[in-house]
Amino acid sequence: MATILDLRLEHYDPSHVLGIHECRPRLSWKFTNIANEFRQHAYEIEIVAQDRKGEFIGNAIKVTSPLSNLVPWPFEPDLQSCQKVVLRVRAWDANGHNTAWSAPLTFETGFLKRSDWHCERITAPWAPSTIGPDSEHLYRKEFPITGVVRQARLYITAQGVYEAEINGQRVGDYFLAPGWTAYEGRIQYQTYDVTPLLRYDCKNCIGVRVAEGWFCGRIGFGGGHRNIWGPCPALMVQLEIEFSDSSAQSLSSDSSWTVTKGPIRLAEIYDGEKYDATQETLHWSSPSNEETPLNGEWVDVLSLPPLPESTVLTAGFGGPVRRIETLPPLAISQSPSGKTIVDFGQNLVGYVRLRNIKGAHGHKITLQHAEVLEHGELCTRPLRDCKALDEYTLNGKKEGENYEPRFTFHGFRYAQVDGWIGELDMTSIEAVVCHTEMASAGNFECSDPLLNKLYENIRWGMRGNFLSVPTDCPQRDERLGWSGDLALFAPTAVLIYDCFSMLKNWLIDVEYDQGVLGGVPPMVSPNATLPDPVWCRRVPCAIWHDVTILAPWAMYQETGDEAILAQQYQSMFTWMSVLPRNKTGATHLWDDSIFQLGDWVDPAAPPDAPWKSPTDAKMIANMFLIQSLELMSRISKILSKEDEEKHFRAEADAARIEFHDEYVTTNGRITSDTQAAYALAICLDILSPAQQVRAGARLVELVRKNNFKIATGFAGTPFICEALLLTGNTQVAYAMLIEKQCPSWLYAVTMGATTVWERWDSMLPDGTVNPGEMTSFNHYAYGAVAKFLHERVAGLQRLEPGWKKCRFAPSIGGTFSHASSSHVTPRGKISCSWETRVTASEGIETILLKVSVPYDTVVEVVIPEKGRERTETVGPGEWSFRSKFTRGGGWPVEPLKPKS
Repeated sequence: MATILDLRLEHYDPSHVLGIHECRPRLSWKFTNIANEFRQHAYEIEIVAQDRKGEFIGNAIKVTSPLSNLVPWPFEPDLQSCQKVVLRVRAWDANGHNTAWSAPLTFETGFLKRSDWHCERITAPWAPSTIGPDSEHLYRKEFPITGVVRQARLYITAQGVYEAEINGQRVGDYFLAPGWTAYEGRIQYQTYDVTPLLRYDCKNCIGVRVAEGWFCGRIGFGGGHRNIWGPCPALMVQLEIEFSDSSAQSLSSDSSWTVTKGPIRLAEIYDGEKYDATQETLHWSSPSNEETPLNGEWVDVLSLPPLPESTVLTAGFGGPVRRIETLPPLAISQSPSGKTIVDFGQNLVGYVRLRNIKGAHGHKITLQHAEVLEHGELCTRPLRDCKALDEYTLNGKKEGENYEPRFTFHGFRYAQVDGWIGELDMTSIEAVVCHTEMASAGNFECSDPLLNKLYENIRWGMRGNFLSVPTDCPQRDERLGWSGDLALFAPTAVLIYDCFSMLKNWLIDVEYDQGVLGGVPPMVSPNATLPDPVWCRRVPCAIWHDVTILAPWAMYQETGDEAILAQQYQSMFTWMSVLPRNKTGATHLWDDSIFQLGDWVDPAAPPDAPWKSPTDAKMIANMFLIQSLELMSRISKILSKEDEEKHFRAEADAARIEFHDEYVTTNGRITSDTQAAYALAICLDILSPAQQVRAGARLVELVRKNNFKIATGFAGTPFICEALLLTGNTQVAYAMLIEKQCPSWLYAVTMGATTVWERWDSMLPDGTVNPGEMTSFNHYAYGAVAKFLHERVAGLQRLEPGWKKCRFAPSIGGTFSHASSSHVTPRGKISCSWETRVTASEGIETILLKVSVPYDTVVEVVIPEKGRERTETVGPGEWSFRSKFTRGGGWPVEPLKPKS
């Protein structure tokens, strides 16, 4: 009999459901051990919830429905703040057979109302007048507990970044909490179960470290700005304790707390951390007594005015940033100048941890970070105005000391260690990988080892740049939530990792910043460019601002969750409303007086002018405008907005006609005769069928003329291989995919890359670094090709939102002999693989296809045969097919347009 597993709330990971901000969460579950004939006919949800008196009340509701994904909350009344709930589910088929109850899911709501907060916002009295970077602040408060604690919850946030301790023990394991948001609009808080940390019938102590973080530390390129969202860090704490006799105790941050400066003397996102162990404050988070007297100069805190009512305090929706894994050194060597260089073998995001440091009191160890070496030395020039330097000053303990940063992170593969006494041992140093916690959602593998390495590099690049917000790069004086990068990468991101919750969280801030800018979306969010009149662009920009539509659409396609479209609809609509059109002539196209970034970092663009692509930037802007109008019509239909659907359909049709008049000949030639122009026109469905054929032929000519090397930037690259495949040129697409000469995807791989680069030639063939100012070795934009690897090389394709219907249709070509892809869908894991073997007959191959299909999913399996294809439709289960075919058919394939 089928078994229910993976009971979830909304899009939360089950391990992140303490203190959620939901009063009517939707439920989802999956099935395993299903028989082919099993179909859910009804389900029953049982709830055991804590009422306002702390007593638990049970209830169960049975519903006749086949729905098992995003099932509406069935209970009344709505959940209240700080309410503990236990759920379980079982299902029936049409014959009355039921599954066993699922494993219980326990969750707890957080502070759902602003009135739940009664703590004060506190800071150090010297902080508001501090000029320049400040040290960390250590806050503490002692308090007694009399009685047996049944439950204790710590609700905490900071304007800045924090780590909390109770009685000398760390609370939780989050990194850089509470995370980066548009602080004026939203501040996230965290909820921790601290019951085990409290001591009964005695004195207790809570201590909190707070540093500037993104809130008031230096952020932005060109020197950046400090105090963008406020003049100093601040802290808000509420500890709620329930006793076994049903009494309660509350401890809140207020003027009775004390504060001192901590041993972290500098804590900067860009410049790094300086830790002075000689300035450590002993027992700062433990109760003071005669045996353990408290040292340090403690002063009363300064109470600040309450947060404005317009600032939302929320638990947020994304997973926390965590220390995910550690990597040992690959090698420790001496540079030509005699510096100690540690190679961790992987360009990563996080920091370096040191163990067993020995030396005299006051001796300093420094760690300098960089992504690459140049002439055997650490290459820090690409970091621009970013020191990426951690410093540890020893206390001088004979038994040795350990160090790891708390409030900074770096993008690096190499670390230069200066000041280490003796020979640095492999066991004394390791790299700690940090990013937002996301479950792996997809995998790809094929017969080409270099493509497998490329895919691995794409995954690492995404991990490093999905740290609290989706950034462009993680290493230099930037690390900002660029909207254009995510707009183009979102369809790939959702295939690789379960990032829905993180992107949902970020899009809320995008809309807030959009409101601040009068309806024009931000170039980066949270908008760290606000103090800068040059980069705080209120000028609309295609692609970058289209993220308001493209990202929610990608998330909807992945999950089938219409709620994300509803959540972001006003943001989308506002963007389309403020987008300026020509007042005369082509009145449905972009105002052609507005500067556009276009096919950013085209390989033909000068290193110091990445917008100077040969492809007309304003033409590209209009292609994306047509796409956005098309999507707005479809989204409006999904949300039953009939008038808007008709409006955007008419707008899209009119814009397409005007686009043809302006940019396309009758026969399908495009005024910008470039790879990017044809790739976008083909994939964004700009052309008529006849024009598409001509455009495909011209694209092949351009690709062959360029010796199969790439001639596209950020805008065109996600579409170039797909455009070739759609027009029947599979062999050409694969020749471009596996090309190794620069510019190409595999050039960086052959140069030893472990992530995707910002420029095709971030490193030149002689090992020197590109002279351009923008030279990152960890940018995920060009990694959008991973979608092509999943969908075309391996053949796993989503046909309907939420993966209810899929296709397995590998495009056999090139020298590929096998490929496989897997993806965790809302209904379970789907996986497919194919393998070919040459038979005795010359030119004839045998192909074996295998597919594993989860519950409630239909897969069309397209099987190549001699001169044709046949399609088999299968449901849940394990399936295999064998066929003989002739390689190199080169027929056009069907575009992937999920049904709405």
